[in-house]
Amino acid sequence: MEVSRKIRVRFAPSPTGYVHIGSLRTALYNYLFARKNGGEYLLRLEDTDQKRFVSGAAENLLSVLETMGINHTEGPFIRAFVKDDDVNVVASKNYPGIMEVGNFGPYIQSERLDLYQKYAQELIDSSKAYYCFCTPERLDAMRKKQMANKQMPKYDRLCCQLSAEEIEIQKEQHRKEGTPQVVRLKLPENTTITVTDMVRGEVSFNTESMADAVLLKSDGFPTYHLAMAVDDHLMSISHVIRSEEWLPSLPLHILLYEAFGWKAPQFAHLPLIINLDKSKLSKRQGDVAVEDYLKKGYLKEALINFVALLGWNPGEGSTQELFSMEELIEKFDFKHVHKASAVFDLKKLDWINAQYIKKLSLDELCQKSLLFWQQKALYTESLPERQSEEYIKKVLTIEQDRLNRLDEVGEQNPFFFTDTLDYDKELLRWKKNTDEETKSALTKSLEILTGIDEKSWTREILSEKLMITAGDKKGDLLWPLRVALTGAKQSPSPFEVAWVLGKETSLQRINHALEMTKG
Repeated sequence: MEVSRKIRVRFAPSPTGYVHIGSLRTALYNYLFARKNGGEYLLRLEDTDQKRFVSGAAENLLSVLETMGINHTEGPFIRAFVKDDDVNVVASKNYPGIMEVGNFGPYIQSERLDLYQKYAQELIDSSKAYYCFCTPERLDAMRKKQMANKQMPKYDRLCCQLSAEEIEIQKEQHRKEGTPQVVRLKLPENTTITVTDMVRGEVSFNTESMADAVLLKSDGFPTYHLAMAVDDHLMSISHVIRSEEWLPSLPLHILLYEAFGWKAPQFAHLPLIINLDKSKLSKRQGDVAVEDYLKKGYLKEALINFVALLGWNPGEGSTQELFSMEELIEKFDFKHVHKASAVFDLKKLDWINAQYIKKLSLDELCQKSLLFWQQKALYTESLPERQSEEYIKKVLTIEQDRLNRLDEVGEQNPFFFTDTLDYDKELLRWKKNTDEETKSALTKSLEILTGIDEKSWTREILSEKLMITAGDKKGDLLWPLRVALTGAKQSPSPFEVAWVLGKETSLQRINHALEMTKG
């Protein structure tokens, strides 16, 4: 890998909606590579496809990346994140809520149209590109005929053969009729292009399987190909790190650089992300947006950790699975980026997220989970004292080691928030115990808990007192007590539940269970 050039990389998404998990990985790998090598990481918005424009998508993209901690030093920023006295700051022309920071702007392609038209004209003047006046109807008929003849469908270069005089006549006619024209790149015939990819090694292509690609569309906007080459050159991009989906376009981009006489950056094409069934990761089969995972209670640190492992590992022999951002920066290397597709395993994400939840302090967990509590009726409709920070922290102390996601808080233990428990009295019975034996066990529990004062009401003391009384037949005592406190077949231990509920509520629930045994 060449490192003599100043390393400058970019994440260049199209703001067309939510932030895809694959986009997050591309941004992350660019960021890690730049930080690892003392380079610069910038952001560019590729918004030239006006048909795919989604209002608010650019702002959402910038907000999500800011939340995830993948921070660029150049490019568009949400206005609130930019200081008024920052150097080289200008307001975006097309996005009122966005400022652009850096020496290579504008960083939004819709604000660079004059540049693309200038460079397209330069290629035309040097006979490296040409005007195409073919109508959509003609192109469609041409493709159908080629397919019927079992030929590769590609442009037949009709307009490439026009003389200068014919071109001017066509341009004038199109101006009068208001019909569109495009600019196409003139590819060399039967030429092999060989490139060394940072992930895939040496790859080769032949121009016989390629068509003269459109560079400027009929609306005057550039295609991705022209805009990418021009912007990457003018912004001094040294390495282009992007998805495998762009690999078929690589020879075209190399030829574009050659046509301009520019040095091409190095390329790295990342493996696809697929589902467990090997299908492409898509919205139809489940969540693919970063925003969706954050809303479900996945921690950003866990999501970054998981996404980093979708196509990369720290090296042979390493068993490490949990990485901080600083560790990822230190260990990241394209030598360990895979060629094979990366499988999106939700169970693995849940496991990683659970590990990060366990590492949170109780204060952090309480703060991060508060929004999720506020979305649950079991919390919002409970007594005020059960909505207090002190009470929630007690619940979280019990739940922390059992949570995969923050949106799960309270779900498995609704009995912490209700005043009444609805359960069949038969549930109180331990195995083949009689009603009298069940009643006796509950009475013993009531006596023990009544004798523990409020100051001594801790998990440790509750456990000690009850376990001593239970002796060898722990189920006989603890099962009916646990059911009396929770009304559930499964729950945390009765010591933990009683500690959270407090003495008064615990005794009330045991007395209620005793009343049930009389019926």
